[in-house]
Amino acid sequence: MSSRRSKPDPHEMKAAVDGIAKWLYDADAAATPSRNELAKAVRLTARTLEHDAPGHSVELRVPPFVAVQCIEGPRHTRGTPPNVVECSPRTWLLLATGLITWEQAEVDASGTRAHEIAQWLPILRVKPFADE
Repeated sequence: MSSRRSKPDPHEMKAAVDGIAKWLYDADAAATPSRNELAKAVRLTARTLEHDAPGHSVELRVPPFVAVQCIEGPRHTRGTPPNVVECSPRTWLLLATGLITWEQAEVDASGTRAHEIAQWLPILRVKPFADE
């Protein structure tokens, strides 16, 4: 039996991200999402990346919510992985939705393959919305 998780439901992921989209567009003007709302959006997008870019060469860490391994290549099993990308939940969601690019993001990336995550982004796009 495989230990691989199934791909997150894309509708559930979209709903989770849409629920905090105003905050992603403007953190100063929108209410900060609850910890549960933020965790759900982060986990679903990161686990979608894990499914879409299978492998174990790069570890994406979005503390305190999730860490996933992705990108084909050598498997890492012990200690600190050689290729790690770590960022804040908001930065991850901005990357995952295409609101910022890899070059614009403030991420801690180490290893020669860490940047390969950029090839799999965005995971989903959020649409601009009109002011209410």
